[in-house]
Amino acid sequence: MKPVVYLTGPTLELKNEYLDFYQEWKDSGEDMVPWVISKDPSNFEDMIQFLLDNEKGENLPPNWVPDSTFWLVNENKKVIGAVNIRHRLTEMLSNCGGHIGYGIRPSERRKGYATQLLYLSLEKARKLGIQSALVVCDEKNKGSEKTILNNGGVPDVDYIEPDGNIVKRFWIEL
Repeated sequence: MKPVVYLTGPTLELKNEYLDFYQEWKDSGEDMVPWVISKDPSNFEDMIQFLLDNEKGENLPPNWVPDSTFWLVNENKKVIGAVNIRHRLTEMLSNCGGHIGYGIRPSERRKGYATQLLYLSLEKARKLGIQSALVVCDEKNKGSEKTILNNGGVPDVDYIEPDGNIVKRFWIEL
């Protein structure tokens, strides 16, 4: 039986749990994915406001699109992962960012959480009016590729970044 997990919007009530999630990721030395979790949470209230502003499309930098962030939380309120859903795509996001970026904290990987996180994220994307979601991963990230395929991802043309990195692109009909 899979553990019970759910998505919640960023909230002050989960400050300690989120800080633990953030610190584990920082200590791992890995790239922080999705990008929003690399935002310094030392002023937690400001970080939450930044995320809420992004969702409303307020105070966005030029060429930025509104996005919604959710945390994957278990029954003990432990933050397991995070997802960032872009409400629409720019040319750059169409190539190598996609609608949905997600990540699972290092200690909780290979337990099926990523598949659950993406599944729940697709429901949120549908509610945002996205009818077909672009989800991408680096060619070398076989775990993420499997997660996308498990959620109905249909391969599209790969994108090669200027540094030679190959981004695999998938569409999921909602």
